[in-house]
Amino acid sequence: METFEITISIFLGIGLAAAVGFRVFLPLLVLSLAGYYDIIPLNESWHWVGSLTAVITMGVATLIEIFGYYIPWLDNLLDTIALPLATLAGTAVMVATVTDLNPTVTWALAIIAGGGTAAAIKGNAAAARLTSSTTTGGVANPVLSTVETGTSIVMAIASIFIPIIAFILVIFLFFVIFRFYKKLRKKRLPRT
Repeated sequence: METFEITISIFLGIGLAAAVGFRVFLPLLVLSLAGYYDIIPLNESWHWVGSLTAVITMGVATLIEIFGYYIPWLDNLLDTIALPLATLAGTAVMVATVTDLNPTVTWALAIIAGGGTAAAIKGNAAAARLTSSTTTGGVANPVLSTVETGTSIVMAIASIFIPIIAFILVIFLFFVIFRFYKKLRKKRLPRT
């Protein structure tokens, strides 16, 4: 595989992993549809992701997840189980999209870049939801859920069709997270 194609497949995987950080099943549905319609190549051992059965399964799981985040008590419960699921799904989307690399390199990339990206995004999204729940009594959670779902859709579609832009968006997300925690840390430092 050509270096450019490998780089694009890595950008695709990282973009989808970031989308998984916002919604676990929605990017898997987008990946499944892209594989089903042969829009992107899938790793040969992951061709099942592009099957009609996988498309239907991911579609049902996506609907349940999206609507579950609009139920006040269920949204926080979903966040507790979503972090490990997002990490696994981020790893899976990376393995499924990176083709023609040594399996050791593929899995290392998947665990570090895919799982790590998904976990970082999901951890911050869960923290935002917890903050929203405590400060607004959960009133703002549906708005937050809508923003997360929309961001996941944009990231997943961008990853499939323009992976370079998706990768730039991931870098931007990490920059925003970094700035937020830097500002939060400054507020917490005691003044002497």
